[in-house]
Amino acid sequence: MSESLTYTDAGVDVDKANSLVKTIKKIAKQTPRAGVMGEIGGFGGLYSLNVESIERPVLVSSTDGVGTKLKIAFLMDKHDTVGIDLVGMCVNDIAVQGAKPLFFLDYLSVGKLVTETASQIIEGVAEGCRQANCALIGGETAEMPGIYNEGEYDLAGFSVGIVDNSKIVDGSEIRVGHRLIGIGSSGIHSNGYSLVRKICFEKLKLEIDTHIPEFGRTLGEELLEPTKIYSETIQHLIKDQPIHGLAHITGGGISDNIVRIIPKACKVEIKKASWEIPPVFSYLQQAGNVSETAMLRTFNNGIGLIAVVPEDCSQEIMERLSGMNEKAFLIGKVVERKTSKSQIKWVK
Repeated sequence: MSESLTYTDAGVDVDKANSLVKTIKKIAKQTPRAGVMGEIGGFGGLYSLNVESIERPVLVSSTDGVGTKLKIAFLMDKHDTVGIDLVGMCVNDIAVQGAKPLFFLDYLSVGKLVTETASQIIEGVAEGCRQANCALIGGETAEMPGIYNEGEYDLAGFSVGIVDNSKIVDGSEIRVGHRLIGIGSSGIHSNGYSLVRKICFEKLKLEIDTHIPEFGRTLGEELLEPTKIYSETIQHLIKDQPIHGLAHITGGGISDNIVRIIPKACKVEIKKASWEIPPVFSYLQQAGNVSETAMLRTFNNGIGLIAVVPEDCSQEIMERLSGMNEKAFLIGKVVERKTSKSQIKWVK
């Protein structure tokens, strides 16, 4: 008689996965929010909508991942911050449309489940949810032997928020004369890491624990700095300030993202050197001999969020941001678009 095989023999440990769910339940309880029903472990996450104060509720959703920044986590064997990145990349995208984040789900796919590593990852997700003031209500952990190299995994996230139809921030009220306020990033966030890795590890041959004087810490510590989550800042601003457009600066940098919210009849002029550029970007540009154009289309270069506001309110909004401990810079303005060429112009 041939040997009887099991799922465990094939590399999938169901008992270990079930044990992890118990841990995740405890972590998820650290992200409470009115509306959450039941607990993690069912077939779907339940959330009860309270829309009494919203005349025409609109749900806003987004999905994203962490990209090759995960490679830095693998090299450092540090997994408690990439979950923050995951939440940030998703939640910031719905927040710039004026939506208040409600709940979040994550998808963790691994070659072989290591409970300690998985717990660290989910702890990071929970921390991101706390920063965004949303609830972690579910997710999936999939053990997939043969797909990933040993010690590697992939992450995806899904966020849902709500906004009144009349309060959606979509750029439709942007006019000539409006000002652009840039809000500081926490570093590279979660975009451009394929180029980062090529510069640091292929060209410079650096080790992950190399101390970089310009950073004041190791290369790995700098590169793993979590994505800044802007949802609470945005919610505080839109309560009583005329925020007519918001752009989350992700892949494509400032150049590609700001034009997504600018009306076709307008263009923006952005003044170079009008904000503080964190040392990591200057370091990468010089070390990799990266052109200015490529930098502006790859990285956030120190600006993670741009708000488009009326000129007469710009100073008050800058002061409000400062009061929220945000670094805010007046970086440009909206002008008339006289030709069909690019909607962005960089000026000195």
